[in-house]
Amino acid sequence: MDNPYKVLGLNENASPDEIKKAYRELAKKYHPDQYGNNPLKTLAEEKMREINEAYDFLMKKSQNTTYNNSSYGNSSNNADYNSIRNDLNRGDINSAEAKLNRTNLRDAEWFFLMGNVYLRRGYYDNAYNHIQRACDLNPSNPEYMNALQSLRTQNNSYRNPYNSRGYADRDSQLCNLCVSLWCADTLCDCMGGGC
Repeated sequence: MDNPYKVLGLNENASPDEIKKAYRELAKKYHPDQYGNNPLKTLAEEKMREINEAYDFLMKKSQNTTYNNSSYGNSSNNADYNSIRNDLNRGDINSAEAKLNRTNLRDAEWFFLMGNVYLRRGYYDNAYNHIQRACDLNPSNPEYMNALQSLRTQNNSYRNPYNSRGYADRDSQLCNLCVSLWCADTLCDCMGGGC
């Protein structure tokens, strides 16, 4: 990873508040959801990944050094995460999303829970991207890995619904038959016949 301060455009004496402010500005600028089907979306995803890594690194560093107070510690986030999980279990997606948006630390659990919010809303690509990010940040978490595997299975079935039912082979054979008939008709016309 590049120098995290450089990634966020900060000097090395930046306070946690300055780090958060820089992160928010860059996240607004590079969030992939803003790009829709634009080819720049892939570049924005890479930049966002880099920004998130830099932010996570600096916030963890600040927790372990001079900025170790309750507003930046894990204890407040864990309590919020439990509340967010309860909201999701009750089906209160709006409340869960609002709490996640108020959480400043974007760690693996945050990405996992936001992925679940997107999943409940039916935004499968966003859900997949967020849960993938959670797995990247914490690859040893079996809950994250199982959710990602489940999404991969679902993605294959909704992206290729005809392949799983055997329609792809039939359609391919019909296409080949049509091309063959068209070629035969063309050859027949070229030979002077009126087939």
